[in-house]
Amino acid sequence: MKEAALDIARVYNRTGKKGRLPSFLRENRPAQIFICVLMGALVGAITGLLHEFVSLCHRFAFMLGPEDHLSAVEHIDARLLFAVPALGGLFLGYVNREMKRRRSNDIVDPIEANAIYGGRMSVIDSLRLLAATLISNASGISVGMEAAYTQVGACCLSWTGQRLQLRREDRRIFVAAGAAAAISAAYNAPLAGAFYGYELVLGTYTIAALPQVTLCALTAALILRLFTAGNPIFSLPIPNFNVSVGDYVACLAVGVVAAGVSIVTMKAVTRCEHMFRRLPFPEWARPAIGGLIVGALAYGLSAQVMGSGQGGIDSHLHSDWSLRLLVILLVGKMLASAISIGSGFRGGLFSASLFLGCILGQICGLVAQQYMDVSKTGLETFMLAGTGSVAAAIIGAPMTMTFLVLEMTGSFPAMTAVLAGVLVASTVTRYSFGYSFSTWRFHLKGLGIKGAVDIGWIHELSMEKLMVPAAPTASVETSIDELRRQFPAAGSVRNVFLTDNKGVYHGVVSVADLHNPAGDVPDSEPGIAIAKGVGFFLLPDQDIKAALKMFAEARIEELPIVANAKTRKLVGYVREAVLLKRYSQEMESRQLAQTGT
Repeated sequence: MKEAALDIARVYNRTGKKGRLPSFLRENRPAQIFICVLMGALVGAITGLLHEFVSLCHRFAFMLGPEDHLSAVEHIDARLLFAVPALGGLFLGYVNREMKRRRSNDIVDPIEANAIYGGRMSVIDSLRLLAATLISNASGISVGMEAAYTQVGACCLSWTGQRLQLRREDRRIFVAAGAAAAISAAYNAPLAGAFYGYELVLGTYTIAALPQVTLCALTAALILRLFTAGNPIFSLPIPNFNVSVGDYVACLAVGVVAAGVSIVTMKAVTRCEHMFRRLPFPEWARPAIGGLIVGALAYGLSAQVMGSGQGGIDSHLHSDWSLRLLVILLVGKMLASAISIGSGFRGGLFSASLFLGCILGQICGLVAQQYMDVSKTGLETFMLAGTGSVAAAIIGAPMTMTFLVLEMTGSFPAMTAVLAGVLVASTVTRYSFGYSFSTWRFHLKGLGIKGAVDIGWIHELSMEKLMVPAAPTASVETSIDELRRQFPAAGSVRNVFLTDNKGVYHGVVSVADLHNPAGDVPDSEPGIAIAKGVGFFLLPDQDIKAALKMFAEARIEELPIVANAKTRKLVGYVREAVLLKRYSQEMESRQLAQTGT
């Protein structure tokens, strides 16, 4: 790492120009790793400050003690339960309205940035999301700060990668490293943070990304531990934890139930959004209404439905609850989270899903106690399995949740038990529902994204960039005999595109068909009589994948490019063989980039 820093300094001193530095960094992986370490420290510090700010707001707004967490407190003044979320929602509605007046575009999150935009994120949009999430969380609403943490962390690294003019694949790794650092600092769990970056933001695990993502996450966690107590969200040291075959079977069953709870929670968010859109109130008033409803749930059920749920997890792991109260709290927390997001508050379901899983595991454990001998350690196994399983199904990161449990408990047997439930919950959710919460949101927006795997390069390979502008053309009225004279069989032209006097495309004639001695069309007939592909054409903004699909349907080797579907004015053409070669080259180069060779 020291050598990488010295290399950067030597290049800068040798050239004396900042402009030379990006070209050096594009080829120097050790220097990129060193930059990720520095930025990881920054992201860790920012995450810690944001967490402390939200905690301070909770203590001030809800009159909590210095060590209290909102979701761990069972009783709060009823006036505060109604007033704080409602007023916070009103303020959020005003802020959202003003921000939309100035900038109405959608905010691109790290997963979408890596899937479509090659790791490019907007600083201004990220600050918009941060402001909305801070207001939402300070209001005590039932969401977490994880969306803001990862947005800011990924944006910091994205901005750095863009300024250093890194290649597309390296920018994507930087974005994953930034998100990993944020989760690592938020939960004091570097392994979980690193796998969050791999599973959700990068979309794959690669050797090329290993040092950047892992060291960035580790640095963020170390910075947090250096300047704060660095306490994990829950702690359950179990040095002599034994897992029996029955425990594994129980965890598998918890995983199935967790998948059902996760799917219901994700669908509930969508239902609440539709419900609030149908209300006869302006958009800016919806968060205030949602805040009042969440306050009512907290007043009528339990104050633990408020907040992200981080404090509640530790509280439940070290206390006993009745089965009835747990069921009420589970339903209340699901409703509160769905209403919070559905009404327009911003935040993530990371912590909320962990808390829901903890409650669900506790319920399953108490039910199991009625039919079998379940010890205190066995009940903890249920709770840990539920915590990891629900979170893995909702967030879509099974290994992240498994390593989170390992880092929180320090027990490898506990981790293996949780892994069983996590894998079942993830598999059931994937094949019965098909989405995690993030990809479900993309589906509702009309984006065909199933994860962060890079599909943006496909969209960048548009026909406008790949077409040949000088297409061989002839008038649609030209006879077959004349076309033979203009385009001999031994010439370089394979296909002739027929157009009228306005340049409108009418079909393509193969030169081989023109000179086919077995042709049954008279030579005096116009060329359009033997034309093919009359209804097949491409547009300049279509990508290479769409073009290859049309080639398969048209069954011709060259297709025209027209200005638009209405006028069909010919502007160029593309050849299938060229597109296939370019597509293969791009796929190969990306596979090489992922393996680091």
